[in-house]
Amino acid sequence: MLRFITSRLLQSAIVLLVMSFIIYGLIGLMPGDPIDIMVNSNPGYTAQDVARLRAQYGLDQPLLTRYWNWLQAAAMLDFGYSRTYSQPVLVVLVPALIQTGKLVGLSFVVFTVLALTLGVVAALTKGSVLDRLINLLAFAGISIPVFFLALMLIYLFAVRLGWLPASGMFTIGGDGSLGDTAKYYVLPVLTLTAAFVGRFTRFTRASMVEVLRMDYIRTARAKGAGKLRVVFKHALRNALIPVVTVLALSFGALLGGALITETMFAQRGMGKLIFDAIMGNDFNLALMGLLFATTATLVSNLVADIAYAWLDPRISLS
Repeated sequence: MLRFITSRLLQSAIVLLVMSFIIYGLIGLMPGDPIDIMVNSNPGYTAQDVARLRAQYGLDQPLLTRYWNWLQAAAMLDFGYSRTYSQPVLVVLVPALIQTGKLVGLSFVVFTVLALTLGVVAALTKGSVLDRLINLLAFAGISIPVFFLALMLIYLFAVRLGWLPASGMFTIGGDGSLGDTAKYYVLPVLTLTAAFVGRFTRFTRASMVEVLRMDYIRTARAKGAGKLRVVFKHALRNALIPVVTVLALSFGALLGGALITETMFAQRGMGKLIFDAIMGNDFNLALMGLLFATTATLVSNLVADIAYAWLDPRISLS
């Protein structure tokens, strides 16, 4: 196990290195740079001032040279300053990372529990009215775009009913208590949950239907094993293996959904921060935000591989 984890961490480091070069290159090829924005906001700058600023910030150097200088600084944990916030990049990123972690983590737990429950129920009642109703809801969740779903939830619960706030992270002038901030999470979590629960319900149902046909399930029933034991110990554990794969591979899509959700509900998370950094040509902030998203995807895949061995002892990680 330790050897496997060490190997995967080494592979992840290589992937991050390659991704840092690709992301840095793509951001560097974007039209405009921070100096252009400074010049547009200060029309009195001369051509000599612009040249001096480009030399001061190293923007007059070739792209490869600039990337090598950034990589050397990053190796010393110096990720530069955010032009937009005039603070070190990590100081800006950490609060946004925590905010997104809360939103994505809560949504992940809620839609995973719902998807597993609904998928198992649909598989056990295959062909019934309940199965068709669950499938209909799953297809509806898959079909509705995240931004449209967010707008409909805002209209229903915030505008028409007035039960929940439409956007924000806390009440201005409020006490900042858990109860005050919790109500601002309800609609974003509900949006992400509704957007992802449908596809994972379908995956769980299909995997459970296939596993319930296996010979060892019939053998367990023939030996007198109870229905709950057959479903949860023999069937569900094996059915979860492909579902875990899909969950891990979809983590990047979950972060993408968080970008839209955070924008719609004015949540200052990683998605909103990366979007604002790209639009504002804040190179250092955008680069590190995208690398954090890449790291989260790599970690989710590593956790999925470890979960395989726990779900199926026949799988060896050596």
